[in-house]
Amino acid sequence: MAIDVSEASFEREVVERSHAIPVVVDFWAEWCGPCRTLTPALEAAAAAREGKVVLAKVDVDANQALAARFGVQGIPAVKALRDGAVVNEFVGAVPKAQVEALFDSLVPSRADELLAAGDELSLREAVELEPRRADIAVALARARLERGAEDEALAAVEDHEGDFAAEGIAARIGLVKAGVAVEAFEALDRGEREPALDALLEATEEAGRPPAGEERDELRERLRRAVVGILSETAPDDPIAREYRRRLATALY
Repeated sequence: MAIDVSEASFEREVVERSHAIPVVVDFWAEWCGPCRTLTPALEAAAAAREGKVVLAKVDVDANQALAARFGVQGIPAVKALRDGAVVNEFVGAVPKAQVEALFDSLVPSRADELLAAGDELSLREAVELEPRRADIAVALARARLERGAEDEALAAVEDHEGDFAAEGIAARIGLVKAGVAVEAFEALDRGEREPALDALLEATEEAGRPPAGEERDELRERLRRAVVGILSETAPDDPIAREYRRRLATALY
């Protein structure tokens, strides 16, 4: 959807509308050659989103106050608004890929929609669409764990080494199969995060006591990954998470 807007209609057609649907504003002028190059890409990107984004065109010659309001010093200038504020922008006749990236930042992808749905069938489709996304793989693994499919859950995350949540799930599966900290994970599944972490840290401390050995080192590493995976789901400034990170470091070192 593309519309022409002016100073008189901008508040209604752009600012107010952006509270319901993202609006991409194209500041342009008739004499601007690069504007004519960029416009088809903007229009195609908006059309491809099927009404999920509005493209608003502002002629800077006829609407100089709007251009000044948004600090437009060169054209084409593109600004994306959501909830009345600019959330993304660029200047110049950028490549099509950059145009698409801006529109993608405003509209959830099909994989995002499937992730939000949350059921296993949707998550499997999302993984097929974006196999490199660890957040989708983790969600799929959790869905499989809920029905007791541990091997399938492990398969979902095994290619995402380096992601804390994915590594935490893989570690959990290995620990449960070894009969370690089973009650801790049962508590976690009941929503009892702190008791679960307490039990995992206790197991970590126990594994660090003599006698030392390769198996005990591997056990401690799995426990560490399990704890880190759980804590990765909390905000960095969560005081409880900070305390458990401190306790984990003490248990390990």
